[in-house]
Amino acid sequence: MRYSALSVFLNGLRGNTRWTPAWRDPAPQPRYDVVIVGGGGHGLATAYYLAKTFGIRNVAVLEKGWLGSGNIGRNTTIIRSNYLLPGNNPFYELSMKLWEGLEQDFNYNAMVSQRGVLNLFHSDAQRDAYTRRGNAMRLHGVDAELLDADAVRAKLPFLGFDNARFPIKGGLHQPRGGTVRHDAVAWGYARGADTLGVDVIQNCEVTGIRRENGRVTGVETSKGFIGAGKLALATAGHSSRTAAMVDMVLPLESHVLQAFVSEGLKPFIDGVVTFGAGHFYVSQSDKGGLVFGGDIDGYNSYAQRGNLATVEHVAEAGVAMIPALSRVRMLRSWGGVMDMSMDGSPIIDRTPIDNLYLNAGWCYGGFKATPASGFCFAHLIAKGEPHETARAFRLDRFRRGYAIDEKGQGAQPNLH
Repeated sequence: MRYSALSVFLNGLRGNTRWTPAWRDPAPQPRYDVVIVGGGGHGLATAYYLAKTFGIRNVAVLEKGWLGSGNIGRNTTIIRSNYLLPGNNPFYELSMKLWEGLEQDFNYNAMVSQRGVLNLFHSDAQRDAYTRRGNAMRLHGVDAELLDADAVRAKLPFLGFDNARFPIKGGLHQPRGGTVRHDAVAWGYARGADTLGVDVIQNCEVTGIRRENGRVTGVETSKGFIGAGKLALATAGHSSRTAAMVDMVLPLESHVLQAFVSEGLKPFIDGVVTFGAGHFYVSQSDKGGLVFGGDIDGYNSYAQRGNLATVEHVAEAGVAMIPALSRVRMLRSWGGVMDMSMDGSPIIDRTPIDNLYLNAGWCYGGFKATPASGFCFAHLIAKGEPHETARAFRLDRFRRGYAIDEKGQGAQPNLH
């Protein structure tokens, strides 16, 4: 069924009794041309673009839980392309362009809201760094505006401008940044891929990877063996565990990143705001809750929950930036398992093992990268060579000395 205003109207007249499931619940076939392990945003987007752009439709996506149970449903929904370095800047701008046409592309309302992202700066040195980043963005054709304190005050008068330790001196603004409904991204890509013939198989945990003569031939799962012409790993915070099934050791660490939501408020923050004197970012959802987050918890973990020390740290940074937050109640929090690479940038590459492909190391940038990650990973799988905007994300860059150190924001807490 194609969604439209007419279909909503007609189904309303019929008592909403003729809606069909958004995707099938198929049993796995014995073999597929491509098997993707991980039914999160990146895995589903890869399957969608394999089918839509490259015509490869004999594809299965294997998800050990239900769709949206991983990081795709456990983030703060922010999208942006305000990156500095050549390896990252074109890639995230490609993702932004795909976000802008995504809903029309897969015929699903993902609630893409380009309300702007504002990064605050608090010192002359930080202003110079943001100026450099903004200039790099403009040179790559990405929108960027450097705002002084008066311009920021006109947009967001409730910020703590006169904080003695962290006075707000201005900000770097990307008007095209914003937020997207995270669950709807998973549902939209799943529906789009399913419509094109991809099998999305939930509650199917991969327990082993079978190899013969140095080549991957398929996966052992909780639903039996599934053969694969090509195997693609897109398991986010569990990338190290899936790679261990073929005796690979990845330059990754798994950490928990918490996110929070407050009680519902009247319209308060129009856009996304980040604190330059600490790691804090906040936006307001359509339901009125403030959605915010900060640093990873700092220790290795596969748990989807965090600790209270980080809750306190994030709350302190939020109140330092917006004093009025001290009167707001926090409703709940959740955690995503992050695959933190050693330079803070992702990996999209073939592995040394024949027929095995890797998509990992997304750190804090996984959600915003979903469309470009899926498109570039699909290109790699279909063509056997990296897409031009993802050439820098090679697995061997650490050995070769070509790290993409955007902010030194890797897995170790001291690098933040």
